Amino acid sequence: MTTYVITVPGTFLREVPESVCSDIGRSLRPRDPRNTELGENEELSLLTVEEDGRFAARVEVGATDRSQAEAEAVRLVSRALRDSGLAEEEASLGAAVVTGIDSEF
Repeated sequence: MTTYVITVPGTFLREVPESVCSDIGRSLRPRDPRNTELGENEELSLLTVEEDGRFAARVEVGATDRSQAEAEAVRLVSRALRDSGLAEEEASLGAAVVTGIDSEF
């Protein structure tokens, strides 16, 4: 099993209150990349939101390969958005990207 730090970019398609962003962060907190050496060293933020609605969620995922890790990260972020009260059409997600890998040999 390999630990990946995955970045999932997206755009809020309407103005999102700070309380919703806090809810998203709380939902993703167990997957905070700061729990990894890379996340700690790079001071990666769990959720970054720009003024124009663009955002990036960074999560730690354990998976056997990159494809599985990216798919799991998108699933986690999608669920966090939905659990925070956002409908699918209110926040579009981009392609997940591997930000870091920490494998044990």
